[in-house]
Amino acid sequence: MGLNACLRMALGICLAVAPWAVGADTSGALMSAEQGTERLGTVSFPVSCSPSVQPAFNRGVALLHDFWYAEARPQFERILKADPSCAMAHWGIAMSVFHQIWNRPDDAAMTTGQHELQAARKQPPKTAREREYIAALSVFFKPGKEDYQSRIEAYAAAMGELAKKHPDDVDAGAFYALALLAAKKADDPSLDLPRKALAVLVPLWKKYPDHPGLVHYIIHASDSPELATEGLAAARHYGEIAASGAHAVHMPGHIFAQLGLWQEDIAANRASVAACKAAEARHENGWMDQFHADDFLLYAYLQSGQDEQARTVVAEAMAAMDHYESMGNMTEEHGFMAWMFPRYRTRFPLFVALESRDWKGAAVLEPVKGASPSTQTDTYWGRTIADWHLRDATHARADAARYDTLMEEAKKADAEAGNSASNRIQRGEVRGWVAFAEGNTVEAVKQLRAAADLQDQVGQGEVDIPAREMLADVLLESSQPQQALVEYQQDLKRNPNRFYGLFNAGRAAEMANQPVVAREYYAALLKSTHDGAHSPRPELAHARAFVNGLQFP
Repeated sequence: MGLNACLRMALGICLAVAPWAVGADTSGALMSAEQGTERLGTVSFPVSCSPSVQPAFNRGVALLHDFWYAEARPQFERILKADPSCAMAHWGIAMSVFHQIWNRPDDAAMTTGQHELQAARKQPPKTAREREYIAALSVFFKPGKEDYQSRIEAYAAAMGELAKKHPDDVDAGAFYALALLAAKKADDPSLDLPRKALAVLVPLWKKYPDHPGLVHYIIHASDSPELATEGLAAARHYGEIAASGAHAVHMPGHIFAQLGLWQEDIAANRASVAACKAAEARHENGWMDQFHADDFLLYAYLQSGQDEQARTVVAEAMAAMDHYESMGNMTEEHGFMAWMFPRYRTRFPLFVALESRDWKGAAVLEPVKGASPSTQTDTYWGRTIADWHLRDATHARADAARYDTLMEEAKKADAEAGNSASNRIQRGEVRGWVAFAEGNTVEAVKQLRAAADLQDQVGQGEVDIPAREMLADVLLESSQPQQALVEYQQDLKRNPNRFYGLFNAGRAAEMANQPVVAREYYAALLKSTHDGAHSPRPELAHARAFVNGLQFP
């Protein structure tokens, strides 16, 4: 299926020739045969290179803003081949290995960035603005042993000066805001830098509504329970203006998931998967984005009670991973597969089991072949949760011990990651479930409350089971419904419309003799799941009976 048909089916929109593509080289030297129908957003990034490469350069910058780095690099390499004197093409190549927010550049990326920026300075750039872009990026890639945080903060400061000097340069403002977001430390609970980025982005977006970097980075800056509503308008716009970029079409799902807007989340991520397949059909690098979109898609289906669709996502994702693995060593992509595929092969079946309350199935899951110790811990985390629900203290202790062993192995490989806040939260959850399985409710509440409080401070995984919901589950199962209801209510403010958050809040209210409150939560669950039309889960039958005033058998 071609790009137009694929995305029209997913989004219901028509594609148009993007402004940057007008007058593009149709020989294939700079753009592929189908690029004229691409939509990556509207970018106009003037450079002093040959006029013939200007449309292609605009496309390259749009690819950077859409985080389509795997396509951005060859785009700038083609520009450099067409115009060897284009110093800014070297800047573009260096930017394509600088995956801000996603990860920290490894040694190979640092070497590439240094080499390209050195080449850019030798040209030399023809305008002061171009020299400033190259100088700012050189601050990050300069040789030496300076740590990442120092480099990214210095780069952000340099981009801030560039944006201040060129207030009409929308890309300078966008890249400055992105640098601010990248400079936020992983365990920093404050929202100072995201708010600062939004203060830069939002005024620019009013002037440049179709600029991909502005809407993209507004979504990233707003990707938290506290700020999610500020990113909703951008989320609903990004998929329209950048419908060809698989990551771009997926990104609105971050805001939709934060707000519990499951159908919009599903639509965005289905469109992202379609864009991935369309990119593959064009022999472009886009297929790797599919599985991140599948992760969000699976979660949204499970929260909205669309169980069969959730299982279909898992089956199709597993088949797709089998397909790519059968293709052998795909150079750069092979590294991605070796690292990421075991993670998704672990996550997908585990979350289907946990979120559908298949405790027996979750309790017997085995680590995926080739999974790293840190990924294997997820299996034993899930098994420990299932062990408690099965009231199996013996297996809970054994699975927790295996979890601890694997976590120590993970720390040896990456001490910083092993001691991260997310791992401390997960360890607290494991200890809480084991304590409860052993009948020690006080210790279970203590461990889970500490995990929940820490998670509220630093944030949780993009699609995850909240620690505070687990705390509420323990209180509910230990006959403390009023206390459980308080925790469910607090958690639903941060994680609205989670299936079991709503159901168990209703159940807690019902047990606490608060039928009006119970009815409200049950009604919200039915609304979020299309009145339970797609799921046989007994919880939905209970909610429906209660709302209708019937006695549930």
